[in-house]
Amino acid sequence: MKYVVLGSTKITVPQNGFGALPIQRVSLDEAVSLLRNAYNGGMRFFDTARAYSDSEEKLGAAFGDGWVDRSQIIIATKTGAKTPEDFRKHLETSLEKLKTDYIDIYQFHLMGECWRPGDGTGMYECMLEAKAQGKIRHIGGTAHKVGVAREIVESGLYETLQYPFSYLAEEQEEELIRLCQKQNMGFICMKGLAGGLITNSAAAQAFVSQFDNTVPIWGIQRQTELDEWLSYMEETPSMTPEIQKFINKERTELKGAFCRGCGYCMPCTVGITINQCNRMSLMLRRAPSADWLNDHWQAEMAKIDDCINCKVCIDKCPYELDIPNLLKKNLADYRDVLAGKTVV
Repeated sequence: MKYVVLGSTKITVPQNGFGALPIQRVSLDEAVSLLRNAYNGGMRFFDTARAYSDSEEKLGAAFGDGWVDRSQIIIATKTGAKTPEDFRKHLETSLEKLKTDYIDIYQFHLMGECWRPGDGTGMYECMLEAKAQGKIRHIGGTAHKVGVAREIVESGLYETLQYPFSYLAEEQEEELIRLCQKQNMGFICMKGLAGGLITNSAAAQAFVSQFDNTVPIWGIQRQTELDEWLSYMEETPSMTPEIQKFINKERTELKGAFCRGCGYCMPCTVGITINQCNRMSLMLRRAPSADWLNDHWQAEMAKIDDCINCKVCIDKCPYELDIPNLLKKNLADYRDVLAGKTVV
């Protein structure tokens, strides 16, 4: 497994990180087992967030109380605070839940703007204060919009950027990585499996392995998933003509506007489960299962008929998708499948 250095942080880790959002969906014992097995298998980078319900608490249960030498793991977490008061509360809560005296990389979560010193919000000053107190080691930011991401990188104020990146990335996303390298800034890849649309882990790992200064955080919920990623610690997939051909085919199939399932559009004003219903056509093709056609999902998809085209979801979508029209297309495809037709 290739080791990468995350820019000016000097943090050096295997290019195989653990995304801890999914462990909020499993029991405490299951999460602790997964996290410790990940560490024993060689993973050293663990990413979570204050917003991920009890994810931080589970990381603290796994690695706190002296189970591991704290200097041997890198913990990155995030705050969605919008005021200095909430920032300080979030930070203290994260330290308590994680059972640690410091956070390696503290990130502003889902940044809609690039906070700077003297901008009147006091937010960046909070990061500097926390760093001076030794409560955080490095300052990072996460974004979903490429324009905001570029502003974060070009500001020279942040040590890491976390941004969606997978083999479905377009040129502007790859340019972000090159820009980070130029700025000596670490790049943390979220959504390396495009929200579950990518099912070939070897191709995903081979693609990201082409880039230096970059660590992917794979969302892991089950031991079988962890075993798959850990198997690459010894024999890491590399880009081959066969894998490149496969990726090219995938890019052709998934090019254009598609829902990543991030959920930032939620809640819907009329109760549509947008982040799942808006990708139903893709899931039916790429992860076919009779469960998608059960009574529950038929009822959920039928809610699309209630869409009032308020466009609140469009305003919240990081990818600026035309969600109402995409929902209608997914519903039409879904009903075709129920009628025995093939979705193309």
